[in-house]
Amino acid sequence: MDWYLAVLKKYAQFNGRSRRKEFWFFTLFSALISMALGFADSVLGLPTIGDGYGVLAALYSLFIVIPNIAVIVRRLHDQDRTGWWALIMFVPIVGILVLIYFMVQDSKPGDNRFGPNPKQNEGSFTV
Repeated sequence: MDWYLAVLKKYAQFNGRSRRKEFWFFTLFSALISMALGFADSVLGLPTIGDGYGVLAALYSLFIVIPNIAVIVRRLHDQDRTGWWALIMFVPIVGILVLIYFMVQDSKPGDNRFGPNPKQNEGSFTV
């Protein structure tokens, strides 16, 4: 849960680097929270928006758009790629696959133009 909260504390921070662990735990907890809110929407009988999103799930999705983009950009920085690579997600099918490939790759060792390697500074976890 610390990794999820760390991303939220860096709500709109697009500079720096993020580890795989930070990205994937944020993604996991976001998916679990979205599913729980979707279930709550259906149990409470709340109205749906668009393609079946309940009000609570839709509000949560809007809340995490910026932190999600920010952690994607920081994850790309961790591999010494510019954050503009995040725009590849808008290319149908292939773009998401390429982005997932980037997200599973390991960090570039040592410092890069975006800052120090967060993996090497693991002992000093600060937010």
